[in-house]
Amino acid sequence: MIFLDESGISLLPVVRRTWAPRGKTPVITHHFNWKRLSIAGSLAYHSRRRRARLYLHMHPGAYNDLALIEVIQQLRIELRGERATLLWDGLSGHWSGCMRAFLATQRSWLVVERLPAYAPELNPVESLWAQLKGHHLANCGWETIEEVASATAGGIAEIRRSQQLLFSFIHKAGLPLQ
Repeated sequence: MIFLDESGISLLPVVRRTWAPRGKTPVITHHFNWKRLSIAGSLAYHSRRRRARLYLHMHPGAYNDLALIEVIQQLRIELRGERATLLWDGLSGHWSGCMRAFLATQRSWLVVERLPAYAPELNPVESLWAQLKGHHLANCGWETIEEVASATAGGIAEIRRSQQLLFSFIHKAGLPLQ
């Protein structure tokens, strides 16, 4: 079972709690720049092996159906031919004519299901984004998008090492594995 979701990161810092001496407002210095990098995260849960895996795909700009097809092709390589069920939301790129035609050619290994509309809490990848942005990318003012990408990859690598954390995402969504 694979949950997939997209998010964006940019040079604008994610601001979380901080501290400062009384009467001194904390200041995060950054360049007001809208350079953006899109990321697709896939959380794969194998119920029999009780193992979770995390895959990441980075894309400059926004995802469209062709970029998402690339994400699915990369997933197929990572899964080494294993059959899978993909669960994702109603993003227009997920259900375009081009995507539907592509998915029709993937039925030998992939079943695709749509998550309910307006229910991001059912997608464990949303908890992944909260963990990444709230802990690994918080309160930093980078100079280049490459620095943001490097910090993102480092945060993902750290998250990937904890099976307990990966399973906590699906438990938070209230989706038991059976």
